[in-house]
Parts: sequence; structure tokens; C-alpha cells
Amino acid sequence: MSESETRTAPVERTTQELQDRQYDVREIEARWQDFWEQDGTFVVDEGGDRERRYVCDMFPYPSGDLHMGHAEAFAIGDVPARYWRLRGYDVLHPIGWDSFGLPAENAAIKNDAHPAEWTYANIDTQAGSFKRYAISTDWTRRLHTSDPEYYRWTQWLFLSLYERGLAYRKDSPVNWCPKDQTVLANEQVVDGACERCHTLVVKKSLNQWYFRITDYADRLLDDMDDLADRWPERVLAMQRNWIGRSQGASVRFEIAPADGGAEVDPVEVFTTRPDTLYGCTFMVVAADAQLARDLVTEERAPELEEYRRRLGSVSDIERQAADREKTGVFLGRYALHPLTGDRLPLWASDYVLADYGTGAVMAVPAHDQRDIEFARAMDLPIRTVVRTDEEDPAVTGTATSGDGVLIDSPAWEGLGRDEAVARAVEVLTAQGTGEAATNYRLRDWLVSRQRFWGAPIPIVHCEDCGEVPVPTDQLPVTLPDDLRGEQLAPKGRSPLAAADAWGAVPCPSCGAAAQRDTDTMDTFVDSSWYYLRYLSPGDEDQMFDPEAARRWMPVDQYVGGVEHAILHLLYSRFITKVLFDMELVSVEEPFRALLNQGQVLNGGRAMSKSLGNGVDLGEQLDAYGVDAVRLTMVFASPPEDDVDWADVSPSGASKFLARAWRLAQDVTSEVGTDPADGAAGLRAVTHRTVSEAEQLLDDQKFNVVIARTMELVNAVRKEIDSGAGGADPAVREAVGVVAQLLSLVAPYTAEDMWWLLGRKASVANSAWLTVDPSLLVEDTVTAVVQVRGKLRDRLEVPADIDAEELERRALELPKIRKYIEADGGVRKVIVREPKLVNVVTG
Repeated sequence: MSESETRTAPVERTTQELQDRQYDVREIEARWQDFWEQDGTFVVDEGGDRERRYVCDMFPYPSGDLHMGHAEAFAIGDVPARYWRLRGYDVLHPIGWDSFGLPAENAAIKNDAHPAEWTYANIDTQAGSFKRYAISTDWTRRLHTSDPEYYRWTQWLFLSLYERGLAYRKDSPVNWCPKDQTVLANEQVVDGACERCHTLVVKKSLNQWYFRITDYADRLLDDMDDLADRWPERVLAMQRNWIGRSQGASVRFEIAPADGGAEVDPVEVFTTRPDTLYGCTFMVVAADAQLARDLVTEERAPELEEYRRRLGSVSDIERQAADREKTGVFLGRYALHPLTGDRLPLWASDYVLADYGTGAVMAVPAHDQRDIEFARAMDLPIRTVVRTDEEDPAVTGTATSGDGVLIDSPAWEGLGRDEAVARAVEVLTAQGTGEAATNYRLRDWLVSRQRFWGAPIPIVHCEDCGEVPVPTDQLPVTLPDDLRGEQLAPKGRSPLAAADAWGAVPCPSCGAAAQRDTDTMDTFVDSSWYYLRYLSPGDEDQMFDPEAARRWMPVDQYVGGVEHAILHLLYSRFITKVLFDMELVSVEEPFRALLNQGQVLNGGRAMSKSLGNGVDLGEQLDAYGVDAVRLTMVFASPPEDDVDWADVSPSGASKFLARAWRLAQDVTSEVGTDPADGAAGLRAVTHRTVSEAEQLLDDQKFNVVIARTMELVNAVRKEIDSGAGGADPAVREAVGVVAQLLSLVAPYTAEDMWWLLGRKASVANSAWLTVDPSLLVEDTVTAVVQVRGKLRDRLEVPADIDAEELERRALELPKIRKYIEADGGVRKVIVREPKLVNVVTG
């Protein structure tokens, strides 16, 4: 380890004073928290020429103080940041707050306040707790998304997308939360309810702003191949499923003329099974789609409108439920089958969604379960065109599930699925009624919100000029500061609509009286680019410094909960690709590696006030100390697994830390003594521990690293107590390694140990031990000797011992001879040199 120490310790003590000290967590925490802040220990040296590493935690929302989930996530995220620093990298590990959003607004309404008051008070509380929790953060880069200096660039981003045709408005049915009185993106609806307040979501037609994320669907999907092995597979699978790319065909159906119905263009549908086209016996249109109104006859129109009215209180999740009764309205018109010319009745139903494909499907009831249920409910024909081993669907009411062979399909009779699909596309293309097509489950990103506490959308609406972007030199469009309390209460439109003085502005284009857009942006827009703002948080001239982005991006390790697998991660990937196309960043993926931590449970259940099983983080820190809580969190399980607080022991962690700390107090050798002059056995354990830790840390097996550290502590204590005491230079080397390994999870204790060892700089900036390969060679190993599979004895043997010699030594052991005689002699001996001998007796 390097002895080039330049910084000074916070307090100088005599040797006697150091030896008389006790392990006092409160004294230690107070000392080193002040030191790190004054020393600027974790501030990034932008002028340095060392290799760089960027560690980013998903930033918190400021709703009260930190909780147990924060304690786990940030303890885990701090491990790679501190490890890479020890390995000699320049490490960027920033902090910030996702500080716009509904909780602040709802608190302001309740307390007759402005959302900023609640938000920034909570941020101050959390910032203090983060500093106490000793995260190795560069506080000079702190940011809050609700600062005008930040959301100025969120608005600039919106305008950049608008300029590129990626931001637009349209009328469409949207998810509406009746309680929060705002729209929700599809991703924010969980089991048919608002993810925030759990109120049942309904459909409502509104004019809203969207980001055209579907233009990037293929890139978002295909580029995940580069993330394999570095992102959790379940996250990649969730994103692939959400994007939902399907290959098939687009098929056009002419619409037959009808009395009382206007002429309409052909209806186009997407299908992944064009080979089943001969089995199509009717068509179904999403009842809430405009297409249903375009198709319906005057006679049937009132029935359709009543059906649509009832549908307004039903969520998409309910509509797609497998056990939901099928209902619908006949539209009074017929489509013409593109191959046979048959008249196919057109129906409207709720089981088809307006925003999937074209909002219409060709119904093949024999081979689609929802279609067959609808056909049976409405007494519509069922025609089987795929022969499988299953019973006749028309009889059983169960659609076939196998691919089978096509029957009653003249153009591709007798073909298997893949061949029939290809043939169907050829036929449709040749006659001009269809072609190969790709469809996506992904819908464009709905970014409008009818609430106050968010970044205002920087568009002005003028009667003559239409939509006019706010000039960039007029950004940010700041929120008014005179709205508070009940003025912010949801009323079905944005509270900003009532801010007359704020909303009335001259048109930037023609100067006439105009009106600001009164919606604010989805907070996921704020969090889609914050990791870039960390690179130059004080930049007043640009969103971020492109040169800094070239140096630091992509994020080397991103840490956060799997609950953001679709929402935040997908949006961040999209925005990064847009910025790449704008030549502002040189990478197309923002996060090179992703680590999802598990949940913190209590008694096998998620912590909840309603369940009465919550654990207060502050109380745990007061009782056991920061280091003990951090160590407990990381040691309890692999990072991605859940931690059950009822099954762990922070008190045990505290006792271990005190034991490790006392090792440093027992070291009496001078700084700079050559460890090669010390005990060879202990040195071998030390270097093997470091070698194993390197691989374990790279594999994110942080809990195993702690286990190896505990073993090293035991080895050092044994060496000290054996008579050599703390004067052995090998003991000093080993205790230094213990301090470095503990600094990853227990930084206060580690820092104090480093100081006790006579070091003057922070352990966080010390040099990692260079492993001596010669010390990794094991001269002897412990061989296990079993009789009939049960452990009966052990013996130390040379690491290179052969099988015959190992067997001989094992059979000579007195305990083993006794068992052999009692069990009737040796029948067989199984040897796995150099570590196992199993004697089969009888």
C-alpha cells in the first residue's frame, strides 16, 4: 500500500490516548463526517488524467426522511463507487432529487402551502440523513429537478423534440385518474388502477402532448442485445415485452355500402396469423375508437353511443381480462373478405383496444379464445382452418392452441404455419389487399399532466399562428409563485389554467394576445436525463457539456429498483438516443451496467404502516450506528435478493465492527515497515483475501466479500493472540486490508482504523493492495475425510499430494480406523485429491 500521505487527520493523538480509546460509534461518526466534508474527499478532480468510472444511483423523491429501502439501495450503490476509487479510478458518484410530482402538490393543498415549501424542507432533511449515512457523494454536483435552473433544460429538451417532429398533440382516449385529476401513461396504470393512489382508472378523451417514442421502437429493442449480461435478464425481458414487436401482415377489408351509413375507406387490420384469413367470419372494432363512429349506421349509432358511455368507467386492464363477459354492438355494416368476397359483420366491442394496431381486428374465432367467446355470445359463425390434435372449437368453445396444418384454405392448403404465413403475404401483396407488416405494443409517450407541480410545457397557443414554441432565450417558463393551497386542487384541468396573469402572453411569432399551454410535463421527463446534468450541473449555457459527456458516459454502474424496469429506463434510453441523433452525446445507451436491489421486508412482508411492521431507519441508526446498518444490509444477501429485517442482526454487525476496530488499536509496528519480514502464513491469507475480493466485487457478490473480510479478521486476531502481538509487519498489512475492505460498507469504522494505523489520508483515497502472486500458491490444504458420506476427520496435506498418498494417510487416522473396524472393513475408497476422501465400509 502507498505511504504517500499528504492530507492531515482531523485530530492528533498520542499513542497512549489511541490505546485507551474505546469503540464509540457516535464519536467516530461525528469525527469523520466533518472530515470528509472539509477535506472534499469525494469531490471529482476533473483535471485528472486517470481512467474514469461513473456510478449513479436512481435519485430519491423527497417524501419525508430516508427509509429502509433507501438504506439498502444506497449502501449497495456505494460499494462499487468506493471500490473503484481504491483501484485508482477517478469516480463520479453524484446525488440529486426527483423533486417535482403529485405528493408535494397534495401536501400543499392539505396544508395551504406552496409545493416548494414541502419539497425543499424534505430535501434538506434527506440531505442531512444522506451525509450521516456516509455515501461517497460529490455534493458539489447536487441538483433538484424542480429548480428553474434545471427545468429550463427540461423545457429546452421538449422544444428540441418538438423541432424534430418528436413532440406533438392529438385527441385520444387517455387513462384518467379521478382522484388525482390527471392523465396517466399506460405504464403508470397497474392492475387497472393509478400506481400512485390506487384509484380505478377510467378512459377520457382529451387533447394531449406525446413524445414519438414509437419512432425508436426498433432501436430500443435491438440495442438491448448490447446490454445482455450487464443488465438483469428480467429487466430486458420486461422491456422487450413492453415494446412488443410482432411480425405479420397488414390486411385491407373493403366496406360494403349500407343504408344510413356514410361511405368509408377500407379498414386495415394487423395480424400475426394471416394464414388463418380463411377462418375470419366477422370483424371487431374498438368501441371507443373514432373508427367505430365512422362505420356505424344512423340506426345503430344511439346504441353505440350508450355502449361507449358505459365503457368510460372500464380500464384497459379490465377490458383485457380473460374472464370478462364479452359484449358489443353490431354497427349495421359489413366488410368484404379480401379473398372470398364474403360479407363479414362489423361489430364494436370493449375487448379490442383503440390504441393497439388500427383499433380493428379480423376475428378468427376457431383459433383465438377471445374471438370464440365473442362469437358464441353473439351467435356468430366459427370456421376451423387449422387442423390440430385438439377437439372441434365450435363444439368445445375452446380455440385451438397449436400451429397445425392449414385446411379449407385454398391458396395455402396443407401448409404448416410458417410456410402458410409466407404464402399468405405473397397472395395479399400480389392482389393489392395487404403486405408484410410489423406492429408494436409500444405506444407513444403521453407527457401531459393536468397538475401544477411540474415543468410547464413551453408552448404558446395563438389564434392566428397556432402552436408557437417559446423562444429558448425566454426559458425557463417558470411556475407562478402566487398559487397555493386549495388553488392547486384538481378540477379536471390544470390549476395553471386559472392563473390568468401567468397564462396571458403575447405570441412570440406575431405579437398578438395568446395563451400559454397550461399542462405540465410528466415527471419521467425530468428523470430521463438527470444523469447527464450531473456532468456539468452549473452550466448556464447548455443542457450539459458535451465534452464532459464524452469523458464520463455511459454510466458504468446504475443502481435502483426493478420497479423502474419499464418506465424510467425505457424513457431514459429513448432520450439518450435522441440526443445521440442530435450529436450531443457519443453513446446510444445511457447505462452500461444495471444493478437492481431487492426489497427490505419485515417478517416476510413488505414494510407498511397499515401492517404495523415498519422499521424506522433513524431509530436503527441511533441504536446500532450507521456502519452496522450498512454492513447488515449488504451482508444479508446478494444485492438483487430481498432482505428480511426480522432475520438479520445489526447488533451482531456492531460487535463484529468493534472487534475489527480493535485490531488497528493493537498494531504497534511502525508505518512503513516491510510486511515481507512478517508472518508468511498471515500474508498468504491477506493476499488470497484481496485476490478473491477483486473477483467477487466484479461479480457483485458483495455479501461474500464481507464474509471473506470476517475470515481475515479472525486470522489476524489469531496471529496477534498467538504471541507475536501487533508488532509483526504482516499484521499491519492485514489490518490495512481489513480497513480497506470495510471502507466499502462501514466507512466510519474503516476511516478510524486507518487513522489508528498512523495513516494521514482518507482510507477512501488509499491505494489498493497489489497482490503478490507467489503468496497465492497454497503449500498445504485441509482434506476432509468421510466414512459412508459423513465427516469424521480432517488432515493437513501438501497441495500437490497424489491420490494414493492421500488415501494412505486418511486410512491411518486413528478415528477413521475405529469407524472402519466398527463397520466391517473397507469396501471402497473414493478420493478427490487433494481435498476429499470418502471411505465406503461394510
